[in-house]
Amino acid sequence: MRQLLMLICLGGLILFSSPLGALAQTPARPNIVFILADDLGWADLGSYGADLHETPHLDRLARAGVRFTQAYAMPVCSPTRAAILTGKHAARLNFTIWREGSVGRDAEAARSKNRLIPPATIHNLGSDETTIAELLHAAGYLTFHVGKWHLGDAANSPESQGFDLNIGGTHWGAPATFFWPFRGAFGQSREFRYVPGLGIGKEGEYLTDRFTDEALALIDQAGARPFFLNLWYHNPHTPIEGKPALTAKYRQRLKPGLNHQNPDYAAMIETLDENVGRIIAHLEKKGIARNTLFVFTSDNGGYVNQYKGLQVTSNAPLRSGKGSLYEGGVRVPLLVSWPAVTPRGAVIDQPVVCMDLFRTFAAAAGVKGETGLDGLNLVPLLQNPQARLDRESLFFHYPHYYPTTTPVSAIREGDWKLLEYFEDQHVELYHLREDPGEQTDLAARQPAQAERLRRRLAEWRQAVGAGLPTINPNAPR
Repeated sequence: MRQLLMLICLGGLILFSSPLGALAQTPARPNIVFILADDLGWADLGSYGADLHETPHLDRLARAGVRFTQAYAMPVCSPTRAAILTGKHAARLNFTIWREGSVGRDAEAARSKNRLIPPATIHNLGSDETTIAELLHAAGYLTFHVGKWHLGDAANSPESQGFDLNIGGTHWGAPATFFWPFRGAFGQSREFRYVPGLGIGKEGEYLTDRFTDEALALIDQAGARPFFLNLWYHNPHTPIEGKPALTAKYRQRLKPGLNHQNPDYAAMIETLDENVGRIIAHLEKKGIARNTLFVFTSDNGGYVNQYKGLQVTSNAPLRSGKGSLYEGGVRVPLLVSWPAVTPRGAVIDQPVVCMDLFRTFAAAAGVKGETGLDGLNLVPLLQNPQARLDRESLFFHYPHYYPTTTPVSAIREGDWKLLEYFEDQHVELYHLREDPGEQTDLAARQPAQAERLRRRLAEWRQAVGAGLPTINPNAPR
């Protein structure tokens, strides 16, 4: 990999010095700020139709840059993060479930009564994979990771994947609490968890605020050098804990008929929004916002199950949520602002996917990445929202169980979307332009279309080596 990075770096120098390699009409070596929310649903922001949550800073970002209406992630967290960093589909990586789920797979399979046993998967993003942080580091960028990691143990930490500094990133997927001292017993197992690298704190501090404090300090320390800030907030993942004053504010605003009915979750969304606003304001104050590529998105659809007796969020009008391959599980907000490049207030309806960010960041920095990746470069689309991407299909693969789904794969081609469930091999077919909520299954009415897409999906699974579930001999007959 070291030889590969040397070649990539040389290629980057050639790009910077040659007009043939330069990106047309884009500034050289922009800073890159990438903010990834955790479990934020497609409809959780004001600019996407939220009816309770207040998100003025993110709504301003949507007006200042580009808002994607059909952006996709993987259905759960670790697979999306691995796909973003490598530009490879989670199924190709064999990283299709969150890390703890992968680690505990054998024990779960031994006691499971489900019809199928999910495939074995990796739970550490290995050093044989080249990440976008490694590419940018080789090209002279300072690379910072702040927040959730969830992609490996200590031997596979952010520092092992191209990041100069890591604050808060561990193998865990969620904190024990969002309040200082950010440690304690987590979940039913009562596992002790903590957040490293934050130094001395004080009573009442909130984790999202602290991560932003650290990120702002790193931006200042970068000086004149270009930087890549990978800011992965835990917010609004469980535990659902809002600041008390904000929770009280939203509790008073609840009324029948709202899609969103969780005041603690609404408080978490407002705090997330406030901290995104702090990052933007700091970039503007330093005079570097114009040459900063700023990207905000989520790692999967919103969590629609209950937490302490209350549904966490709603992705309406989209169907279902986290874990599912229905739109509510995989469609996410995506806001991009690069003032030197992006038009103000543009709305892009073309489908894009999380793997696209790898090539986009590399192209923006003028660095050539590996070939054979699963994403596309979105810079031409950011320059001209009327441009068309050279992509026929998007694919999704979740061969696992979750409260919202049984093992399933899916393909989207144009406005058509097909889901194939592995327990009984039944398929469902939807036309998303006419039916974005996936309420009318057209498989019986359009058998030829369904069969064509099913074959394409099977061919893709074989091409990427997607792991498949097997029959559980212990399942009830």
